[in-house]
Amino acid sequence: MELTSQDTIVALATSSGTNGAIAVIRLSGPDALRITNEVFKGKDLAAQASHTIHFGTVRDGAEIIDEVLVSLFKAPNSYTKEDVVEISTHNSKYIIGRLINLLIKRGARAARAGEFTLRAFLNGGLDLSQAEAVADLIASNSAASHQVAMQQMRGGFSNQLRKLREDLVHFASLIELELDFAEEDVEFANREQLRSLVTNIHQVISRLIDSFEQGNVLKNGVPVVIAGKPNVGKSTLLNALLNEERAIVSDIAGTTRDTIEDEINIQGITFRFIDTAGIRETADVIEAKGVERTREKMKQARLIIYLLDPTQDTIEAVEQQLAELRGLGIPFVTLVNKSDLLTEAERMGYANLQPVFISAKSQIGIDDLKEELLRQVNLANVHTDDVMVTNIRHVEALQKTLDALDRVRYGIDNPVTSDFLAMDIRQALHHLGEITGAVTTDDLLENIFSKFCIGK
Repeated sequence: MELTSQDTIVALATSSGTNGAIAVIRLSGPDALRITNEVFKGKDLAAQASHTIHFGTVRDGAEIIDEVLVSLFKAPNSYTKEDVVEISTHNSKYIIGRLINLLIKRGARAARAGEFTLRAFLNGGLDLSQAEAVADLIASNSAASHQVAMQQMRGGFSNQLRKLREDLVHFASLIELELDFAEEDVEFANREQLRSLVTNIHQVISRLIDSFEQGNVLKNGVPVVIAGKPNVGKSTLLNALLNEERAIVSDIAGTTRDTIEDEINIQGITFRFIDTAGIRETADVIEAKGVERTREKMKQARLIIYLLDPTQDTIEAVEQQLAELRGLGIPFVTLVNKSDLLTEAERMGYANLQPVFISAKSQIGIDDLKEELLRQVNLANVHTDDVMVTNIRHVEALQKTLDALDRVRYGIDNPVTSDFLAMDIRQALHHLGEITGAVTTDDLLENIFSKFCIGK
């Protein structure tokens, strides 16, 4: 990806293939106004103020392609910090294709994935963690993931890292100064103050790393496996949760041969439910593979719903099944299905298991199950305006920062020369800088922005 290009780029900014009435075509670059002016019949755009909208027609010679609205955002007061023009046209594939081709003929270039946001980063409009939050915001599908992405895009995470770096830079400069006076054996950086600072930064970064588990769940959803023996009602339960016929329901044991996934939103938290093949010994090769996949999915889940059919097993057999679950070390919810068929005395027999009683077929107890799911993941009371880490790249950089800080503390406790201390502090600064983009490589930027959609 060329990072210093002065080309003017163009792309469809709205989602393609939708049935909406309007499409927005975006240009950014030094010639955005000139190129648009050459095809736009209306006011002279070059003479208009920034942040204004103008009605007119787009023409290819004498032919009118469409009536449009043109929005102007002049540098540096735009998303990319360059001249930006957005053309609102009718959402016709033919019109969009004609207009983009016309703009390219006039000197624009088709934008690459994420190139508008890349330019915003390169021109100082966003740091790298904020740019990544833009992609998270677009992909957010729940209130919680939206709020976390918005908080990061507005600089909450960046501001905290910036303060940490500033404090470290101050001490790094003092230690570098000591190197200039090495022969005089003087200390400009107070070691106790440095120890206190490093300890404080270590605590802050540790909390950020610890936040990843919840932040990642808020961003990507809670993976929940629905497990149990064959024909206990797992597929019926999935359909009841989704309120639609998503999975095939049959009285024949082993109907579900593979995993089926779908998601719902419960009080702003996304749960990704995975219906699995029933767990049992089987001679059927295909079903056996399904059972093996079930066991693998259970190991990867953050929460397991284990569904029981009281008409199939004794309580003793159920307790044996649950013992295997406890061995996985993953939180699980015990569900007793067909509870409408149980007497009160029979219900009391399951009391030690602390189950949720449901009837998947009659949709009894589904709301109780949703409340239990929220309680288990303990996310309902998470403050999404707190700084959270949701990106594995950030976690890895923070962990490397911690390792460097540990070496700094070791150097303070076991006095080493200033050059070694300076080297370890520089390493910590380097890894913090990787998160915000103060330290970058072309490969890193290519990897990040290639995952964006075209037009953003």
